[in-house]
Amino acid sequence: MEKQAQANSFPFKLNMKRTMIIGFAFFGILLMWQVWDSYCSSFLSELFMKSLGTDDPKQVQYLVGVMMAVDNIAALIMMPIFGHLSDKTNTRFGKRMPYILIGTFVVSVAFPFIPIAFHYNNLVALIILMIITVFFAMMYRNPAVALMPDLTPKPLRSKANGIINIMGYIGGAVPTVLGMFLVLSQYLKGKYDAATDTWVPTAQTGNIWIIEVPFLLASVLMIASVIVLFILIKENKIKDEIKDELARGEEEAEIQDSVADDENKPMSKANKTMLWLILIAEFFWFMADNGVGTFMTNYTLYHLNTDTSKLAINTIASGLCSVAGFAVGGIIAAKIGRKWTLTGGLALTVLAYVLWFILGLSIAPNGTFPFYIYVIFVLKGFGMSLVHVNSFPMVVELCSAKKIGKFTGYYYMASMLAQTITPIALGSLMLIPDFDWSYLPLYALVCCGFSLAVFMFVKSVKLNKTDIKKGLEALDVDD
Repeated sequence: MEKQAQANSFPFKLNMKRTMIIGFAFFGILLMWQVWDSYCSSFLSELFMKSLGTDDPKQVQYLVGVMMAVDNIAALIMMPIFGHLSDKTNTRFGKRMPYILIGTFVVSVAFPFIPIAFHYNNLVALIILMIITVFFAMMYRNPAVALMPDLTPKPLRSKANGIINIMGYIGGAVPTVLGMFLVLSQYLKGKYDAATDTWVPTAQTGNIWIIEVPFLLASVLMIASVIVLFILIKENKIKDEIKDELARGEEEAEIQDSVADDENKPMSKANKTMLWLILIAEFFWFMADNGVGTFMTNYTLYHLNTDTSKLAINTIASGLCSVAGFAVGGIIAAKIGRKWTLTGGLALTVLAYVLWFILGLSIAPNGTFPFYIYVIFVLKGFGMSLVHVNSFPMVVELCSAKKIGKFTGYYYMASMLAQTITPIALGSLMLIPDFDWSYLPLYALVCCGFSLAVFMFVKSVKLNKTDIKKGLEALDVDD
């Protein structure tokens, strides 16, 4: 008894090495989605324009929105199912690993065929491959994300989530850097000549490797990352080794009412209200973020009239600030609480969208990528990193270890619902005669502003009793 009390007096210490290895799962996820966001909406735009015999991309954006949403509908349904299934799964490889292995394998096989279908103008094959990819990506995404809270005490999850997201952004940086050299606009039209305001064909126009290499590399790295995860993370063994830490973490959670270990016992009213507010706010910030992510390539091609290579630089600048936010987001939350850290991130993102909208209306497109967009995405990148690093831990804080997959499903259900609706909403708005790409930042601003308003009603709970190692002590990497 004395020994147990003595153990409880020691500060929590995050196992950095183990957390980074778990992050390899998220490395593969963001790697794939970065390629997806950079190419797929434009693939659909081009093939729909060819099918309908139009050269006006605005006329097909509602169809692009519908198709970008259909695959998300499958994810909306399947992610909670696979989360719940993985909670109930018990194998010698653990609860989550079987889903991670199968999902990654299927995605890695299907993903490189997407640009091939586009290259050969096969719209039906493109859509089928996109749906297969998303379905199996969602099969492994929920279990892969749930693996971190499975193996991390509650008070350490914001810091751990920061590391997981940094690993993810490293994965996302790979296709982003490639995008500086493998430029989509060169494949489609050639090089933009600002002097004549025309696209000049080049030797690279129609070269399939410009669009194939990012997809192929994503598949190879996804397989490599999951092999590392499978070899080094033994779920059952680790969970048994840290069971005392996990139990102590349950006692020190940032929630109003304690969480019952009994699966059949309902949530308290206060915790349920907190969950709903977080999920509603999350829905609207993903409406904003995914709207920009899905249509930024089209905004660059069709509104700014410039090539997409500048987007890679923009994404790198934003990503570096996101990494900084992931690194400090958990530290800030440990001092002022997760609610106010997340609120600050949303407020900074709203400010970025305000500046983008005002400057976008004030400065007419001239065939170049405006410098102010780099600054805006830097602000947005840092702000949203504070949001993402704390929001998921706030959701899984409200459940016991037996329901982590289920609550991970709730978190992703809100985000996938947003990603289902936002492409259709934005694509449909493009049919309005006076609504054009210049209103993309306004759309994001309205959604993010509403998210901030809702989140202000989330109760701030900071128990101030969790002792977490700081400074050099926190950098220990015990096995």
